[in-house]
Amino acid sequence: MPRTCAAAPLRAAARRTVIAAALLVTAACASAPEAPEGAPPPAAAASARHADPPNPGPPNPGPPNPGLPNPGLPNPGLIDAASLVPGLVVDMRYAGAANFVGRPIAGYDAPVCLLTRAAASALARVQQTLAPFGLGLKVFDCYRPQRAVADFVRWARDPTDQIRKGEHYPNVDKSALFALGYIAERSGHSRGATVDLTLVDLASAAELDMGSGYDVFDPISWPAAPGLAGPQRAHRLLLRSAMQSAGFRPYDKEWWHFTLVGEPFPDTYFDVPVSVGSPALLDAPH
Repeated sequence: MPRTCAAAPLRAAARRTVIAAALLVTAACASAPEAPEGAPPPAAAASARHADPPNPGPPNPGPPNPGLPNPGLPNPGLIDAASLVPGLVVDMRYAGAANFVGRPIAGYDAPVCLLTRAAASALARVQQTLAPFGLGLKVFDCYRPQRAVADFVRWARDPTDQIRKGEHYPNVDKSALFALGYIAERSGHSRGATVDLTLVDLASAAELDMGSGYDVFDPISWPAAPGLAGPQRAHRLLLRSAMQSAGFRPYDKEWWHFTLVGEPFPDTYFDVPVSVGSPALLDAPH
């Protein structure tokens, strides 16, 4: 009897996840437009890590912002996503040492999740969808300045620095990270509408088992990777369905990576550091 009682919450949580995934998949399928007969399949996601295919954005990107490093760039109007997403768990990995490099990354001056207002609002809809099932979101990375991407590139070109190989790229030679698309010289994160995240239990803030950790450079991180246990596959499907229902598109090499469809700045890569309260960068919540 004690064993049965102890296992009951786990079984209940598993059932809750499967039901949530089924409901979201059904809703997504019902709202998705039917492709015309003979239409070509959707384009595959870009092979370079976080190098998302371009999205059409609004015709007018906004007025130039003299407070940005390049006065010709539009003001991205980034906000702290936690101000719009109640209960969002923020674990900005690149602001500390718990990442594949093993140290804080250039440009992350504060552990805050900055996103364009459109992306943050969409993320709030995801959180609202998950809340009735006792689930929520935990973000690992949001807006990423271009200088951070350059820091990744410098690290990838140093063959002597491999302190996190066992955790993040155990089956890949570091010299192959560029060729395999795990590191790229540009990232969709720098456009302010891409987010890396996972699911958590709202009551405990514990992460759901996704079958691999964050930023593992391996096919196990592919959303439909073979060999996953049933609950792991269900958790990935639930996250993907919830994000797609709010207007995000997934990435076929990373289960945690999503970009807002119709992002405001599809061709602009910003380089303002991640910080709190920068009037040149942040759009005050309203």
